[in-house]
Amino acid sequence: MARVLGLDPGTRRCGVAISDSARTMAFPREALPVDERLVAAISETVNEESVELVVLGRPVSLAGSPTASTALADELFATLTNSLAPLEVVQVDERLTTVEAQRSLRGAGHRERDQRARIDSAAAVVLLQSFLDGARA
Repeated sequence: MARVLGLDPGTRRCGVAISDSARTMAFPREALPVDERLVAAISETVNEESVELVVLGRPVSLAGSPTASTALADELFATLTNSLAPLEVVQVDERLTTVEAQRSLRGAGHRERDQRARIDSAAAVVLLQSFLDGARA
């Protein structure tokens, strides 16, 4: 079975996670800078890792309404849908993924100052793992 790529888009970095081939576990990859090379870097990862599905986080407020980041994520979704076709790209609600990632990193003994480099991909892991768990249920 091919892998699933999880992306947690932000304004400066895009967190990246990838599933194992059995689609049971999510693993972090280095976050990508949000710049003009982002889509090419994602496409390269898709090809190198035999990705069959891309799961993109869609940030919304706790109440479910759009935020300033929602429009950026929607733009990235449209771009990836066109660029990666016929590969399927889906958007999922990413509420509280960063909070859960921070809690997880803190529990693993990472100080808050050290979390900055890891938080984006840790949030992508939370997002992707939740998607994988829901797909098995």
